[in-house]
Amino acid sequence: MGDDAGAVRTAVLSLQRATGLPMVFGGALSGRDRMRITELVGGTTGSLDGLVVRRNSGLGGKAMALGRPVWVSDYPRASSISHDYDGPVGAEGLLSIVAVPVVVRRNVRGVLYGALREPLSLADRVLGMAVQAARDLEQDLAVRDEADQALARLNAPCSDSASARWEEIRAVHAELRGLADQITDPDLQARLLKASSRLAAAGRDGAPAPASPGLSPRELDVLSYVAIGCTNAQAAQQLGLLPATVKSYLKSAMRKLNSHTRMEAVTKARRTGLLP
Repeated sequence: MGDDAGAVRTAVLSLQRATGLPMVFGGALSGRDRMRITELVGGTTGSLDGLVVRRNSGLGGKAMALGRPVWVSDYPRASSISHDYDGPVGAEGLLSIVAVPVVVRRNVRGVLYGALREPLSLADRVLGMAVQAARDLEQDLAVRDEADQALARLNAPCSDSASARWEEIRAVHAELRGLADQITDPDLQARLLKASSRLAAAGRDGAPAPASPGLSPRELDVLSYVAIGCTNAQAAQQLGLLPATVKSYLKSAMRKLNSHTRMEAVTKARRTGLLP
């Protein structure tokens, strides 16, 4: 799932819609110290498509090295950057450019650019939108990383007891459902939910599933965390909800499952294949 380029593509399109800049582009790192521009909106020559930008070279390379946004209002005459890429940039006629690094856990994962074909200072509003787009992308990549790690744990060899293995499966199931709610990419979100459903189905060992009690996605999210021993406050923290909201979802789930206690609700949800 670690498709940084796909996430960058979404961020570039979103930034262009938000700012209306003539050209917005970006790319993900293709090595430790280099980034390849793969996503462009508003290009006219294709000169930047596939361009490899190295750390400390040009505007984007400087942003990568510093780990913070940098911009110039007249690219060909800017003395604060190297001019390794004057040819491709000049072919597009770009003059005022901002480059914002995408930093996840102190590691640069890509760069977003916004540009004008006039030597004008970019408005604070536009710079702010570019920075926000990068922050949103950072959050998206961080969530994707967590999802990758959760799925990797399922594929790791297990020498523990069957009971411990099931506890790990249940923890990953809850984590996948919590992560899915934070994902903005509908395809990735669907994949995470499908993976969590497969884990839940594994608990039936091939037995046909009883009639579903019709829990809502949020009720099932809450019950997933209750099933691994979380308190209402802990489940709320994981799901970004208020404890009172978690309590309300849990109460509704218990009613639908005709249960009088939290663990009775968990047991019945497992029997219906909603939880592993």
